[in-house]
Amino acid sequence: MLENFFKPRSMAILGASSDPNKLGYNLVKNMISYGYKGEVYPINPKAGEILGLKSYKSLEDAPRPVDLAVLAVAPKYVLEAMDQCGRMGIESAVIITGGFKESGREGAKLERELAEAARRNRVRLIGPNCIGVIDTLSGVNASFAADMPLPGNIGVFSQSGAICVAILDWALGENVGFSRFVSLGNEADITETEILESFGQDDQTKVIIGYLESVERGRDFMDTAYRISQTKPVIIIKAGVTAAGAKAASSHTGAMAGSENAYEAAFKQAGIVRAYTMAELFNFALAFSTQPFPVGPNLCIITNSGGPGIIAADAIEKTQLHLATLSNETISELRTFLPPIASLYNPVDIIGDADAERYRRTLATIVEDTNIHNILVMLAPAAITHIDETAAALAPIAKQASKPVVTCFMGRKRVEMGRKLLLDAGVPSYNYPESAINSLNAMFRHRQWLDRPERVYPTLPGDKSAVQKVFDDITATGRNDLIEAEARGVLQAYGFRVPEVVLAKTSDEAVAAAEKIGYPVVMKIVSPQVLHKSDLGGVALGLADKSQVADAFFNMTTRIRNVIPQAIILGVYIQQMVTGGKEVILGLTKDEQFGPMVMFGLGGIYVEALKDVAFRIVPLSEQDAFDMVREIRSFPILRGVRGEPAADLKAIETSLLKLSQIALDFSQIIEADINPLMVLPQGQGAVAIDARFTLARQV
Repeated sequence: MLENFFKPRSMAILGASSDPNKLGYNLVKNMISYGYKGEVYPINPKAGEILGLKSYKSLEDAPRPVDLAVLAVAPKYVLEAMDQCGRMGIESAVIITGGFKESGREGAKLERELAEAARRNRVRLIGPNCIGVIDTLSGVNASFAADMPLPGNIGVFSQSGAICVAILDWALGENVGFSRFVSLGNEADITETEILESFGQDDQTKVIIGYLESVERGRDFMDTAYRISQTKPVIIIKAGVTAAGAKAASSHTGAMAGSENAYEAAFKQAGIVRAYTMAELFNFALAFSTQPFPVGPNLCIITNSGGPGIIAADAIEKTQLHLATLSNETISELRTFLPPIASLYNPVDIIGDADAERYRRTLATIVEDTNIHNILVMLAPAAITHIDETAAALAPIAKQASKPVVTCFMGRKRVEMGRKLLLDAGVPSYNYPESAINSLNAMFRHRQWLDRPERVYPTLPGDKSAVQKVFDDITATGRNDLIEAEARGVLQAYGFRVPEVVLAKTSDEAVAAAEKIGYPVVMKIVSPQVLHKSDLGGVALGLADKSQVADAFFNMTTRIRNVIPQAIILGVYIQQMVTGGKEVILGLTKDEQFGPMVMFGLGGIYVEALKDVAFRIVPLSEQDAFDMVREIRSFPILRGVRGEPAADLKAIETSLLKLSQIALDFSQIIEADINPLMVLPQGQGAVAIDARFTLARQV
């Protein structure tokens, strides 16, 4: 659909110039300097010839057909240019011109008019305010970039022009090639999702990397990335996800949600490899574009110095990789040529006087060990180290290996040529061991994601009509927050187990209810104005007899009246006290880009302080629910420690899927908490002790 941007048969450059100091000159120069075979038509009302090409006074004077128009004219001329494209049947345009929404209110208005003009004239456009597009296979360089990247297999897109420039310069410095390169600019029309789709269909592109600041249609982006990630790694750095962007919220879930958690969840579910720094983006791209995926986590380190090997071994502890055990056959073979003082175990220290041949034989031996899935070759540049010769000896073996082999030549000046020899041969070479190990770990984790079973999205039954009636009744009263009885009804309609509860309006009724349920009991205030009951003394636990119940009723109702004089107190709930389980929290909130999002963590009053939670975007698959439970740092508590019984993990997973189903069925829910969900020992299920829901305000 977007092929005219990358393989146009002809191109018109509006704003072409014979002045080397102007963008229009560089656009023409780039289009004729890198092997483009199509026609280039400079458009300038004054110039007769630009860089040896005939210039045309207007777009309509250019020979037809024109597949791609590139605009570098003043903003006030862009709308007319769109109309000209429409009259000529040009369906694709790159708008280099700035001065749109990035410049303020008037610019934003002009950009809306530009988007409308493009739709009216059936022109798809990239930009405005962008650097342009590049396709190294066809020789298209419709950009004002200073250089042309080398041909390669990495497709690049970016929402930042400055990041575009940095990525291009890095690639040239590291001798890394690109297939396609797109500066998205303001995205008045074509977005990151469509570019991702285009890269996914391009045979030349094997790895996709991107820089994102925002996503327009989050669900479409996730679905596209998920589909493409099955065959091509998608590596993205996401900027602008700090807590400063989070909205104020009344629920625990809403308070901890925010764009960072939403993007983290979306990337995990879509199979996107997330880079958290620019260095990681570059490092991952280097490994993914040159190395096969590892079949397992076992890693072997080859080094000529003990210290770097120890640093690398420490770095492994922070990943999912393992320092592997060499086979007996491998150790026996290493003994035949390594010095007696060499370490034959992992890390394999071939000592400081290692020459190129010792490195070569060591790598050749370890590559054949089926116990080893990944190899890191390290070199510290001692005075007697043959750096360039070692690089030349390692490159052929690493290049032909069926498992990933990366190198770390530590230092800068003395190892520079050796690193270049390796990079030229398609062997990643890093300055630091942590960079190498994190890149291998990213590849292994993506391999695990690829090997996961097909996602299963269960449709769980629920009494939708009963819940809809509850919501209709709530909105009819002008309220948005459900009181506990209403929230309990929603949960019961979807199969949640809840404790026995009785509403009591007097202390005598409270005592009678406690006698009926059986001690000990829990007492909770019932008031539409009291959302976080524990914070205001609206919950009493473990009431063991009549006097405790009567005293608690008086103290609780008095306290609430003093703290919130306007509160309407409907009474208290006397509730069965469920013991013998672990408290967890389930939550639901709505993200602006991705829609409903489910949260899971340990429950109780400390959830916001600890922030040990996991998020996923709705709908949840069975695998998503499984992963969420095991993702939190405190998962060992649920699994059982110091002889405690394991919690019913399957009951938690089922509860997460039920909450996901509720979110799918009722889009008006904007926040919800089930806190706590008491998870009983394995096989005994879970009980939703307390819950709250908030609905969107009716306009």
